[in-house]
Amino acid sequence: MDSLYDLDLISNTVPVILDNSKTWHHVLTTSMKLGSRGIAHVQGVSRADLKEKNMYSNLLLINRTASPLSWFMECKDRNNRSSIMLPYSFLPSMAGKKLRDAAEKIKAQLGDYDAIHVRRGDKIKTRKDRYGAERSLHPHLDRDTRAEFMLCRISKWVPPGRTLFIASNERSPGFFSPLGVRYKLAYSSNYSSLLDQFVENNYQLFMVERLIMMGAKTFIRTFKEDETDLSLTDDPKKNTKMWQIPVLTKDGTDEC
Repeated sequence: MDSLYDLDLISNTVPVILDNSKTWHHVLTTSMKLGSRGIAHVQGVSRADLKEKNMYSNLLLINRTASPLSWFMECKDRNNRSSIMLPYSFLPSMAGKKLRDAAEKIKAQLGDYDAIHVRRGDKIKTRKDRYGAERSLHPHLDRDTRAEFMLCRISKWVPPGRTLFIASNERSPGFFSPLGVRYKLAYSSNYSSLLDQFVENNYQLFMVERLIMMGAKTFIRTFKEDETDLSLTDDPKKNTKMWQIPVLTKDGTDEC
């Protein structure tokens, strides 16, 4: 975990204890209390139970996520039954020092730039209905994240001639090249000689890319995280029920 995050920096806001660390074993073997709290391992316990049951109200809650390299956190004020979410930008900004250093070097080379995050591979999924028709949870996403539609969408936010940093899980070479007719395109792969000195895996690479995107003058997400965000698609990020027929053509109301 400390290969991704600066734990001391995080602990200035939320105290962090890594499992299998000396402090972790001290807690487990001696029942050391943190303040007035005890500890409980709550893997598999529902959010509703954590929020409503008094037995969890004054404990240090321990939960292991599926991947030891990918995690999130949520702070809860159990006294007034409300949730206090850390801002979306919190964890990305808490990257380990060597990853922050790599991002700063790349940002310095980019100069004045805009950035766009394009999620395709993990979100563009289809299945066939009983009539054999393809359906998707994000019916406009495949269309909205293609270069010709992106050119139209982002033109109101990013003027021609700007440097545009693109972070994406799209695997097709040259997929975003048509954007080059209007923008100077940049990818993390353009800085491989620098990144090879700092980055050992894809988790670390994405940490660096997130820091670069956070430093952009204009940052466009794939999906909106909140109402003020700029996004490539209007499809909701979370949709687990409505499988719809994918839309691959321009809507009649589109201006471009």
